[in-house]
Amino acid sequence: MYTPRAFAIDDLSQLHELILATRLAILVTHGEQGLQASHVPVLLHREQGPNGTLYGHLAKANPQWKDLRDGAEAMLIFPGLDAYVSPGFYPSKAEHGKVVPTWNYVAVHAYGHAETFSDGGRLLDIVSTLTDRHEAGRAQPWSVDDAPADYIDGMLKAIVGFAIPIDRLEGKRKLSQNRSAEDIAGVREGLAASPDINDQTLAHLMR
Repeated sequence: MYTPRAFAIDDLSQLHELILATRLAILVTHGEQGLQASHVPVLLHREQGPNGTLYGHLAKANPQWKDLRDGAEAMLIFPGLDAYVSPGFYPSKAEHGKVVPTWNYVAVHAYGHAETFSDGGRLLDIVSTLTDRHEAGRAQPWSVDDAPADYIDGMLKAIVGFAIPIDRLEGKRKLSQNRSAEDIAGVREGLAASPDINDQTLAHLMR
């Protein structure tokens, strides 16, 4: 990921928080079948390894898991908020007109080599923890225990788990840091006035 120094995120706790805030990651590998990508929810265990370890699963019918099994390096993309930045947001547009559109965004890339497994106990732990995480806050949260045990056992046989100790992390927070204070304020105000909730949230990150 191209990351000018002004946009780089180096703090491990901040990188972890951005990973945890992403509900669906993008798993990218390159193996015998070329580039492959899958959209997957993952769990972060911060305490495992110097950078943490990511856990998830793929359908056994998805050939990408074989890239992980065969030792291909994996990249997990955690896309955060993004917003189009109009040149009209910049006060400097009226001064010299030398402005162009751009995007503000936040993203984290994690790299590592995976262990794959089909052990039912480990898979159940991943599926249950993911479910509990995303059901939290609902009035009547669904639990894996709500389904018949033999049905869950059958579903677990159809997936392959993975654990990816994070070898390296890249984080980028592009929030107009390369602009003047006046232009930054203009972008923040422009996004805050947008009807789009993502634009409004990203404006809040710029404060």
